[in-house]
Parts: sequence; structure tokens; C-alpha cells
Amino acid sequence: MSLLLGAEQLHLQYPNRVVLDSVTLGIFEGDRIGIVGRNGDGKSSLIRLLFGELEPYSGRVTPRNGVRMGLLSQSDSLDENQTVRHEIVGDAPEHEWASDPKIRDIIQGLLSDIPFERSIGALSGGQRRRVALAQLLVGDWDVIGLDEPTNHLDLEGIHWLARHIKGRWGAGQGAFIVITHDRWFLDEVCTSTWEVHDGIVEPFEGGYAAYVLQRVERDRIAAATEQKRQNLARKELAWLRRGAPARTSKPRFRIEAANALIADVPEVRNPLELKRLATARLGKDVVDLIDVGVSYGDTTIFSDVTWRIAPGERTGILGANGAGKSTLLGLIAGTLEPTEGRVKRGKTVQVAVLDQQFRELEEIADDRVRDVLARTKTTFTIDGKDFTPAKLLERLGFAKDHLSTRVGDLSGGQRRRLQLLLVLLSEPNVLILDEPTNDVDTDMLTALEDMLDSWPGTLIVVSHDRYLLERVSDQQYAVIGGTLRHLPGGVDEYLQRRAQEEHERAGAGAGSAKSDASSASSSGLSGAQLRAIQKEASAIERRIDKLRSQIENIHAELAAHDPSDFEGLTVLGQKVREREDEIAECEERWLEILEQIDEA
Repeated sequence: MSLLLGAEQLHLQYPNRVVLDSVTLGIFEGDRIGIVGRNGDGKSSLIRLLFGELEPYSGRVTPRNGVRMGLLSQSDSLDENQTVRHEIVGDAPEHEWASDPKIRDIIQGLLSDIPFERSIGALSGGQRRRVALAQLLVGDWDVIGLDEPTNHLDLEGIHWLARHIKGRWGAGQGAFIVITHDRWFLDEVCTSTWEVHDGIVEPFEGGYAAYVLQRVERDRIAAATEQKRQNLARKELAWLRRGAPARTSKPRFRIEAANALIADVPEVRNPLELKRLATARLGKDVVDLIDVGVSYGDTTIFSDVTWRIAPGERTGILGANGAGKSTLLGLIAGTLEPTEGRVKRGKTVQVAVLDQQFRELEEIADDRVRDVLARTKTTFTIDGKDFTPAKLLERLGFAKDHLSTRVGDLSGGQRRRLQLLLVLLSEPNVLILDEPTNDVDTDMLTALEDMLDSWPGTLIVVSHDRYLLERVSDQQYAVIGGTLRHLPGGVDEYLQRRAQEEHERAGAGAGSAKSDASSASSSGLSGAQLRAIQKEASAIERRIDKLRSQIENIHAELAAHDPSDFEGLTVLGQKVREREDEIAECEERWLEILEQIDEA
């Protein structure tokens, strides 16, 4: 591999601290590098140094002659008086850029909902960010740098970007370096990882999963004194190793020692125990949405939505931007009333929302963090251990010397930590997380997931972070087409459904509508066969309803069961799992039938 860019003895410091100290590294042809590290440790400073946006205190960065380098930084240079079209394709005539498949794909992947003739000044912050990303990607570069590119992208946009990066260059060509907290994206596109910490840049082979494996092994060999951080990494490692095999098939280093580390690590969560505790705190009834609809004038957001949320349920909500996820959360939280149907809440339900804003911190902006914590409860129990609020904040990665800082002076990541802690200390039994990954680094996300593992309540998460969704939730639903759909196949099923919708929209109007008979004939199904599979679908739906009813009855038995009778609880838990497995099989067959009917 030939060197594209070299950095020698980079030193960067500010009056109060050293950011990078004598860092030497290189970017080679074929590199796909992810940069991780705590907020404030110098990730953005490093990438700006490498791309010439920032001058080092000492040392130098030397690109190879003729190397073309493009960077998406956290600010852009878009002209507010120009149109989206001009910023993406300049003055090129339409037949030129429209005939380029790469440009068409970028526009479709990032800008399909943004009018091409709209001025930059009229765009929202998220739209402007996507235009800046598209502007970079249409260029021809040998090295691309991206600083938090997944911010303001929905799940489909993130998957599109991963596919684009993986197919942008041939094997061993070009180079890519990215800063992101999206761990799925890091695993999907990166073949090496740089951790920025304590003034150095430490390289690791592989994506995020490989990085976690090696970091745990590094800490074991070095007998790291940061026991707290190692324990979190070990727990996350257990999750990764017990997840999809693809997560750990990429690393080419020896992992026997890492496997030994997690040999005695229990399951990430004990779902049976958490459901039992949740039922004790909540009772049988939590929040039921019954035939709910929400409309604003002639615009319908939802219609005929029924969802009975169970105690201890851990649900991830998927949906495109503007699909109605925030409306759904408002119905659950009680901040929004439906225009149709009704919302029924249990008497003991206490809902808390961690939203994308920091409204609850605005009133205490002038208070010091220490004083805020002094007004909360004195202890909080996690995994049977009592923690003071200050210890909990430290567990979330908050430095002790920041306890005397005024709330209004905290960084975005620090405010997110404090916001989460105050929400947990309010002791809700229904917790809603609305895009909790904003302003959060990967270490903070790991700490957040660790705390949620032992949180005994109903959890509802809305996020475009696939890793977080799959890590903390046990099931996923999607807001699609004004309704709420269960996704037995999780995120992959959601992406397939969305891709199918796009395909159907693209094909709409291509020809005149055909009769049912001719459609059945063209799909290879006779009228009798079509009626048969429709009948089977109805039977499956009845069977699923029956199984769900049985599960509700078993949950009621669990709530009333003697908690010391572990054998009896285990038997009941097994019955629940058997029925859930059968439901999954039924739903899979139901989806197959649905596809056949749609094709007919």
C-alpha cells in the first residue's frame, strides 16, 4: 500500500491542556479508518490537522503530491444565497449531471426530500448538513474525511452512506477516515480504528467490535487501573460476542484470551427478573393506545393504531424523519391527545422523557452541578448496589472537577449526562428516550446502555442509531404509512419494507392498472390459489392473536407468582419464550404470504 498522507510529531495544545502530544501516523491506499474517543479528547482536532484546516503547534502533515483530499467538518462553507442545485452540481447542464449514476445515487440517497431549487438559506440545519455531505461526495477525492456524518441522517440514510463508502473505490484504492458515535456504521465500513486519548492516537485493527475486543485485552495485559471502564468494556464485549457472528468474524487477531475474559460474564440482561420487577412497580396496565388516530386539518398522521404496552417491555421505534415518531411519543407521554380513539394509562404509571432538547436544564442553568445533585435523592440502586448521585454521574463519564461547574457552562455531552441522571433519579417506571445519542461519545453510550440493562421499567427508544436500538431493546416497531407495525425481523425487516415501498413508488404509473384476474395470472397464481393463501393469512392472524393472549395471561401469572419459587418462574418464562418463538414463525410466514398477495 502506498502512503497518501503522513503526519510527523504533531503537537497541539491550548492554554489549559495538551490535546495531542508528538503524534506520528499515516493514511495509506485502501485505509478505512474510524476515530473513537471521549468528547473533548481531540478527535475533531486530529482530523482538522490532517486535512489542513488547523495548524499544529509543532510537527507537520505531508500529503503525497497530487493527492485530492475532501473533508466534511462540523461547519460548512455553503453559500446561503445559492440554490441546492448550484451547491451540488454547479452550473453544469442537467443532461451532464443527470447522466452520471454516482451523482443520481447521491441525490436520491441524501436529498430526495429537498427541493433542488430551494435556497441554502431556507434550509433547516439538518437539511443543510445533508447538502454539505452530498456536495463533498459528488467530488472526486483520493482521501475523504467525515466528522460526524451520521448526524441528521435517518436509519435509511446511514445505511445508504455505508453502502456508498464501501462501493466508492475499488479494493486497495482511496482512503476514508470518519468520526462518528454510530457503532454500527463503524463496524460496517471501517477496517481499522484509531482511539484518541490522553494526547495520543492508538491504532487498532478492525472495526468497532474488533476494537472492543483488543481494548479489553490491552487493559487485561496492562492491568489497567481504570477498573470501571474495563468492566463496562467487558460487558459490552459479552454483548458483541453473543450477537451476530459477523460482528466478530472480521478480526484477524487471536481472541482466545478475550473469550476467557467473558467466560463467567452473565447475560447482558435478565429479562425475566426485570419483567417481574417492572410488574411489581407498574402493575398489569401501563399505556394502551386503542384505535388511536391523530390528524391536523386534512393531514392524517396516524389512524387505527392499537398498541398495548406491557410492564418491562423494551421497545425500539423506527421510522423515517417526519413519519410521526415524535407524535407517537407524545401520545404515550400524555403531552398529546388523539383526535380519534383513546389512550388508557395505568394508575401507577410515571413517565419520564429524555428528549432532544434540554428544557429541564434551562431553569437550573445558573446552578452548580453539585448543588443540583444535592437536591435529589441520596442514593440510587443498580444491580443491588447503592450509588450516590455524584458517583452515578462519574459512572456516566462525568469528571469530578466538573461538579462545581454551572449547568449553563457544560458542554453538550456533559449536559446530556446530567439530563439522563436527573431523569433516572426522578424514578419513573416508563422511560422514553428520544434520540439519546446526540452529543454523546461511544464511551458514554456504553455507560448509558450499562445503566439501562438493570433499569426495571418499561423502556421506549426512538433512535437512528441501529447499534443502540438493538442493544437496549428486545423488540422493534416501525411507524410506516400512518400506522404502527411490529417488526419480527428487526431493523433488517424495516429496511426491506422501506426499500420495497420506494420500489413500488418508482414503479407507480408505469402502466395502466390491471384487473385482479390478470394480475393473479401474471404472478403465476390462479384465483383459487390466491384465495387459499388469503385464507391461510387470516388463520395465521387468528393464531397470533391467540398466542399473544396466552402470553398476557402468563405475564399475569408471573406477576402473582411467589418470587422465591425460581423453578416455577423458570417454567413460566419458558412458556412465554415458546409462544414468542411461535409468533415469530407465524409472522415470518405471514410476511411471505403478504409478499405473494402483493405480487398478485
